[in-house]
Amino acid sequence: MESAHLDGRIRVRLWRKGEWNDPRPLPLLVVHDGPEYADYASLIVMLEHMTARSELPPMQLALLAPLDRNEHYCASPSYSRALAEEVLPQLERIAPSPPGTKMRIGMGASLGALAMLRVHRLYPDAFGGLFLQSGSFFSEQMDVQESWLGRFEEITRFMNGVRTETTWGHPIRVEMTCGSVEENLLNNRATEAALAAQGYEVALHEHPDAHNWVSWRDTFDPFLVEFLRDAWG
Repeated sequence: MESAHLDGRIRVRLWRKGEWNDPRPLPLLVVHDGPEYADYASLIVMLEHMTARSELPPMQLALLAPLDRNEHYCASPSYSRALAEEVLPQLERIAPSPPGTKMRIGMGASLGALAMLRVHRLYPDAFGGLFLQSGSFFSEQMDVQESWLGRFEEITRFMNGVRTETTWGHPIRVEMTCGSVEENLLNNRATEAALAAQGYEVALHEHPDAHNWVSWRDTFDPFLVEFLRDAWG
């Protein structure tokens, strides 16, 4: 998909439970690092299985590939504008979802989770819920080991703003997962606490693993499945 904000194209792979010539709008899950989620965490396989068994309703999946991950997924306002103003409207034309923001959910892991939260805070109507895995919600105090990252200051500035905000007018449901032995656990706990204080319906699920695709895959069921079922029926 063309993006003037990024001066490039964002590759998107679409999956739909059902026939593409079926005109019915279906709920849409938008996923950062989408090709990797499909290849390394078997996301499509899981959703095919769950929808075939009617554990989940018919739905659509948009797998987004990053142009420059260490730039665009690092709390970049330009990327947020590209997703909200360019990609989502194009998706609505070719893969429409039912009315209501809850029919569109954002998902990501690591920097991809951070980027989804950034989009939501700039464009509160972009998504009705977020599923964030091992988010890179860095702070100067907890994550000095990540300071090598080129946009570390931009990330910490954004996250400091999120954590120090006392009120937020557009809270949504946020499900989070994080491995119990990974470095991001403390910043995920701090982010959960901040969002809860701002009125979000938020839960952090800790599990005995680290920062990897197998870990994220293993928490799809029950946490992602129950999240989508609750949102979409």
